[in-house]
Amino acid sequence: MEALRVQSLAEKGEMSVPSHYVQPPESRPQRENPNPKPISNVKAIPLIDLSNPRTNLLEELRKACKEWGAFHVINHRVPVGLLDDMRRVGRTFFEERTMEEKLRYSCDSGSAASEGYGSRMLVASNDTVLDWRDYFDHHTLPLSRRDPSRWPDSPADYRKVVTAYSDHMKALAQELLGLVSESLGLTCQSMENVVGDFYQNITMSYYPPCPQPELTLGLQSHSDMGAITLLIQDDVGGLEVFNNGEWVTVNPMSDAICVILADQTEIVSNGEYRSAQHRAVTNARRARLSVATFHDPAKTRQISPAFNPPKYHPVIYGDYVSSWYTKGPEGKRNLDALLY
Repeated sequence: MEALRVQSLAEKGEMSVPSHYVQPPESRPQRENPNPKPISNVKAIPLIDLSNPRTNLLEELRKACKEWGAFHVINHRVPVGLLDDMRRVGRTFFEERTMEEKLRYSCDSGSAASEGYGSRMLVASNDTVLDWRDYFDHHTLPLSRRDPSRWPDSPADYRKVVTAYSDHMKALAQELLGLVSESLGLTCQSMENVVGDFYQNITMSYYPPCPQPELTLGLQSHSDMGAITLLIQDDVGGLEVFNNGEWVTVNPMSDAICVILADQTEIVSNGEYRSAQHRAVTNARRARLSVATFHDPAKTRQISPAFNPPKYHPVIYGDYVSSWYTKGPEGKRNLDALLY
């Protein structure tokens, strides 16, 4: 069973998906539900130009963090060619390597979020509905966790590209957390001081065409556990953010990076800023690729609000992660459990 990947299922050409990929009616991305949650193609997450004057930039950022918890950034100083290279090496691995070659990099199915190639990262138990996606998770920071020999060696520049991408994402995440801190009225280093040295994972997600996209999700609704996530999509699209009672499509922008605030940033901001609840939908025609770079605290870090009176209980990050994997994602219930 562990060797089974969603891509293999998709290539069989079945007209229906196996039952364990069928979402319960209230979670399905369809409009025939009795009480549908609408999907908006009119609204869009904010677009922030990091080259704007600082006063304007902080105001735009504050509004985006408060109202959305997700936004696109441009003029981020990450070479656009590097974004293209990440998408290229990811697609090459998923689409041009044989299944036998890919399975050489299989992750440990008994360990949550272990490094490598897999399909069941967010599963709380064996009877949990599965996501319609495969992934490759890279452990990239701190450097003691980075072992490129565990990553694919084809195409020839795969490891070089991922290494360069990791370093650029770290620099951007540090810059963004500094801006988030300042926009809250804190010192530039405040957020980073709470989070500590980043534990960074880069997850390439591959969503094969799905014969019944109205019944499945590529990635079920959740908010990210850590501090800040930086994501790029290909031109297919499928990311949605929940905002004011509706799902909003995040349209792909090839030169932009999507910033998603995660739960620990909401805690530090004392609820002033929100972590973004998001999901990925599938489609019947085209495979989709996205690359998410997660920046998390060390498991031993205690995270608590920077303002009084606190709205959230302090939490050891490792305990938060354990709770998340035990209960499963399901929206923002793990964060809500910390409310006073």
